[in-house]
Amino acid sequence: MKRIKTKKVVTIGGGTGSFTLLSGLKKYPIELSAIVSMADDGGSTGILRDELGVLPPGDVRQCLVALSDSSETLRALMNYRFEEGGLTGHSFGNLFLSALEKITGNFSAGVEEAAKILNVKGEVIPVTKTDTNLSVELKNGVVLAGEHEINTNVEVGIIGIKKAFLSPRAKANPRAIKKILEADLIIIGPGNHYCSILPSFLVTGIPAAIRASKAKVVYNCNLVNKRGHTDGFTLDAYVAELHRFLGQDRVDFVTFNTRQPAQALLKRYREASDELVSFVQEENPKRGYRVLKADFLSRQNIPRNKADKIAHIRSFIRHDSEKLAQALMMILELGEYENILRDIS
Repeated sequence: MKRIKTKKVVTIGGGTGSFTLLSGLKKYPIELSAIVSMADDGGSTGILRDELGVLPPGDVRQCLVALSDSSETLRALMNYRFEEGGLTGHSFGNLFLSALEKITGNFSAGVEEAAKILNVKGEVIPVTKTDTNLSVELKNGVVLAGEHEINTNVEVGIIGIKKAFLSPRAKANPRAIKKILEADLIIIGPGNHYCSILPSFLVTGIPAAIRASKAKVVYNCNLVNKRGHTDGFTLDAYVAELHRFLGQDRVDFVTFNTRQPAQALLKRYREASDELVSFVQEENPKRGYRVLKADFLSRQNIPRNKADKIAHIRSFIRHDSEKLAQALMMILELGEYENILRDIS
């Protein structure tokens, strides 16, 4: 009897977008690896980096919790934020990962121990082991140093980015390279375009590995453009930016939400000058990828955590994890289905 090969799926990103994506994907019988951005320096993560000299735990924590099969209480504990005292704003999970880094001697070993404790389905892999920070040079010569400074600057999109870079330069985690080269499906995003997604493509070795991989590559297009960063970006503009950093047209599929949010939420975003991402559906000869259009919108009301020091820059229009995962699993199997259909006469 022929043994069915378990499909290997790799996600690349960080922040809330990765949490949403992984929460849905973990329910499927796949070998799942989450490659996580290591450029975060805001909120609790930024304080811990400055005070303890640790690598950024925030995005890794979210991925670990998303993939955890532990009790709801333990998962809630990892995301718990202190609301008073000297620990105000800190996430317990961030403190936990930073302590494990100190105990084990390196961040990757600490993440592995945390994965065991949390009974994680799959693997969470820091994109690099280097202590590095994201910077961008704007077209007027101004350099913004650090993800938090970039994230809160509303003139990035107006002035334009001349170049983005990591300081110091960072080499890819060998484990991340291995997983990318072995993958059947590579999933990019959703997430903050300049601060959660692109930093991984600035890590030496990651773009080359994606170009060399035989995997299908899917980009989950964001629902909303970020004010001051990606104003006016269409689906095609996002993909063009990804291809610029990857050094090659590599995206095979793009998921795009077609459902409008509730009017009250939409009004709130418009008042903040944010806008929904648009997709010009006319044929585009430069569009070498297929667009999967569907209702990917979450109907959950996202509460604002008053202890979260960067809550004001977080998005509250989000993807539905189950809808998104279902579509991605369909893409994963699409090639085999198409081959079967060709044999039907």
